[in-house]
Amino acid sequence: MFSSFLEPHSWVWWLVIGGLAGGLAKLLMPGKDPGGCIITILLGVGGALLAGWLGQQFWGSDWRAGFIGAFVGAFVILLLYRLIARRRRF
Repeated sequence: MFSSFLEPHSWVWWLVIGGLAGGLAKLLMPGKDPGGCIITILLGVGGALLAGWLGQQFWGSDWRAGFIGAFVGAFVILLLYRLIARRRRF
């Protein structure tokens, strides 16, 4: 019954991996970050989507982002957010 929720293509799996990847990106990038766990999950899912899209552009249509790709994508998104937010403060 619950095995279909843990398959790599299910939405629950995307949320779990997104939460882990976004949390790791926030943990490894020092400084204050906006949002709570929902933003962290969205950061990780967005990172996976970014990494998957870039992978398909460079390595073909069958390439998918795994956890490392989701983490790197989340890290890049968080870095870009901080660069944009820093410019708006001044």
